[in-house]
Amino acid sequence: MATALVCAVVTGVIVTPGVAYADPSPPQRSLEDVHREVEDLYRKAESATDAYNAASEAQSRQEKSIVEIARSVTAAQARMARLKNQAGALARSQYRAGGMPDGARLFFDAAPDSFLDGVSLAHKGEQATRGLLAQVAATQKKLDGYAKAADERWKKLDSERKKKEDAKKEIETRLKDAKRLEERLEEKERERLRRIEEERAREAQRAWLATEAVKTVTVKEAGANASGASSASTTEGGRAVAFATAQIGKNYVWGAVGPDTFDCSGLTLRAWEAAGSAIPRTSQEQWRQLPKVDVKDMRPGDLVIYFKDASHVAMYVGDGMMVHAPRPGRQVTMAGAGSMPILGVVRPR
Repeated sequence: MATALVCAVVTGVIVTPGVAYADPSPPQRSLEDVHREVEDLYRKAESATDAYNAASEAQSRQEKSIVEIARSVTAAQARMARLKNQAGALARSQYRAGGMPDGARLFFDAAPDSFLDGVSLAHKGEQATRGLLAQVAATQKKLDGYAKAADERWKKLDSERKKKEDAKKEIETRLKDAKRLEERLEEKERERLRRIEEERAREAQRAWLATEAVKTVTVKEAGANASGASSASTTEGGRAVAFATAQIGKNYVWGAVGPDTFDCSGLTLRAWEAAGSAIPRTSQEQWRQLPKVDVKDMRPGDLVIYFKDASHVAMYVGDGMMVHAPRPGRQVTMAGAGSMPILGVVRPR
């Protein structure tokens, strides 16, 4: 017993009979587990990227509104200065008349035959005075309203700045975690991880291609190509596809909108800009604002929105394929349109 205790102390662990101890080394995770965790981190980073971009747009709108309010304040202040000058001139006129009201001065007028004419003029003067005072009050009310509106806009601006900063921190944290997780793998394991991703995508694509909706799309595309039919909208879609596919091989960088790097919605934004149409910046706003079409009706140039939170977007190019900027560490590439869970399809024209 003494010998056993000495051995246990030498090894740095005192073993108490009847007590079970867990292995201090963490269990090895399979590449499948690593793949799921990495993908989850990148998806969360992509969602946070959309939140960051949305906050950036909201911040820009608030900044513009504050500038507009400042211009309105300047105009109102100039008007107030003019009104005060008019009020000052009126006061000086009354002072020169000895401060006597117009009605009293008329009563003591030396020419009674001009009394009625004077009454009319005095009435007009009183109306002008009341009008001037009303304008002063209205202008002051506007200035007070502008001050309140500016205060509210500043509060919203600070809120959007905080949202933007929080989203940026989350993005950086998720990306660092994913990168750290991948860097722990040996080169051969990273290559296996890539193959796992590709096989999962192929399986999803095969299942998607087997659906009736996709068969309908393929038949319609084949018919259109055979007839050589074209339209203005198809031409726009073709230009968007041409731009997007020309970016293949360029790196994904979150928040990037080209020309050398892109995130997913940055690519679709620039592609449709090249086609002559302005679309929202983020995948979530593209999903929310652009007209939706059924999968069976989609055509080249349409945008395919992925995942329940609309956190990823790609451009359909035909034949069941799409082009997209996948995630950090990857490049703009062509892939199966059904390789990820499809939320829906939108058409930017």
